[in-house]
Amino acid sequence: MAEQNKTEQNNITIEKIVSLCKRRGFVFPSSEIYGGFAAVYDYGHYGALLKNNIRDSWWRAMTQLREDVVGIDSGIFMHPKTWEASGHTASFDDPQVDCRKCKSRFRADHLLEEFGISADKASLEFINGELDKLRNEKKLKCANCGSTELTSAKRFSLMVKSNLGSPTDELKEENVVYLRPETCGGIYLQYKNTLDSTHPKLPFGIAQVGKAFRNEIVARQFIFRTREFEQMEMQYFIFPEMTEEKYEMWRELRWQWYLDNGLDASDLRWYKHEKLAHYAKAAYDVEYNFKSLLGFKEVEGIHARGDWDLSQHSKFSGQDLSYFDEVTKTRFIPHIVETSVGLNRLFLMFLDKAYTEEQLENGETRTVLKFSKTLAPVKIAIFPLLKNKPELVEKAREIYQKLRQSFVCEFDDNGNIGKRYRRQDEIGTPYCLTVDFDSLEKNDVTIRDRDSMKQERISIDDLESYFLKNLK
Repeated sequence: MAEQNKTEQNNITIEKIVSLCKRRGFVFPSSEIYGGFAAVYDYGHYGALLKNNIRDSWWRAMTQLREDVVGIDSGIFMHPKTWEASGHTASFDDPQVDCRKCKSRFRADHLLEEFGISADKASLEFINGELDKLRNEKKLKCANCGSTELTSAKRFSLMVKSNLGSPTDELKEENVVYLRPETCGGIYLQYKNTLDSTHPKLPFGIAQVGKAFRNEIVARQFIFRTREFEQMEMQYFIFPEMTEEKYEMWRELRWQWYLDNGLDASDLRWYKHEKLAHYAKAAYDVEYNFKSLLGFKEVEGIHARGDWDLSQHSKFSGQDLSYFDEVTKTRFIPHIVETSVGLNRLFLMFLDKAYTEEQLENGETRTVLKFSKTLAPVKIAIFPLLKNKPELVEKAREIYQKLRQSFVCEFDDNGNIGKRYRRQDEIGTPYCLTVDFDSLEKNDVTIRDRDSMKQERISIDDLESYFLKNLK
């Protein structure tokens, strides 16, 4: 009999997601056997599969399905002047406040947000002025120990320093290199080589997926904010007069990508930045309503950056990064529309969306990850009804070996069928296939659907076409 669920609950907490991630091999604390390493996480088997599926969906939408976007994979280390030209070494920082008593560190803008004071991209003078007001009102206290002995705000560089070619004890500022804080730097540096080698015509884009590093003051909320993460960025190079048209185009395309991957429009909203960088024309964030984090938070930024980036790199490198238009016979620095999204944040977003607790008719509660079928880490789990019956195991293995050529499959004979279903529900597997004694006589198997828990018999000969149709 197929199981039936009566009610669906959404009392999701970040603690439940963290627990499931570790229990089912999605995400582990880094270096846990040594006590962990703050704000760094490792992805287990199912986590790696899920993360790769999200990445591949983005890459397919941004490059495979478009004629005007190419991909690159640039190095994590770049010439130090890269970050001087981009302004990172001078101003890529956050305002830091310390507790003199317990030595805890806080982001000053986050402290002010708790009192309803917006300090996003605010000056240090403004931030310290607001902190002083709170001190005078006896409201400013350490969230950790309750002390009122908090320092004034100071700038804290987010750049992660390293060195190449010199011992660390001899490290001087001229020898410092940085682990890239964002991946787009490599795109700008390889713009000219891409132009010269693939000869694209404006407008065109360059996309990249890769690691980035930030020396966060306070990294928190599980994998939402970490010191090592992955970005998926695309820089779209355009004629200046195209800015408004192409900006709106990319807003629409990126919004649709979320809907195509299982989100509802009600899960998302646009946040418009009122305070823009001096070179920016527009900046919107896609925000997702995290149930586990209690509210809307940014997952992607879409920015109209003007010609500032290429102009800066042209100036600092001495290289001509202009584009010659054959139609108008003019040479100019292209303008840029950027889409920038954190892969790790998307990972948490899709977990948050998929995590469901259902009350079954028998009184039990099942936890299930209702991923879209294209993102699910494992597509099909194959079970022999009994592990101690060689004929059932042999037939199940035969089906597994065949289906795994086309789909990510898992063979599971550990425990009774009910326990196996629950395990696959928590992994998010859309279909479970059971080989029983009827399978040997009638050449068919039971297919159980993850979401409805309904079961149907399907001929073994029709399995591949059935899954090709239903796993689209």
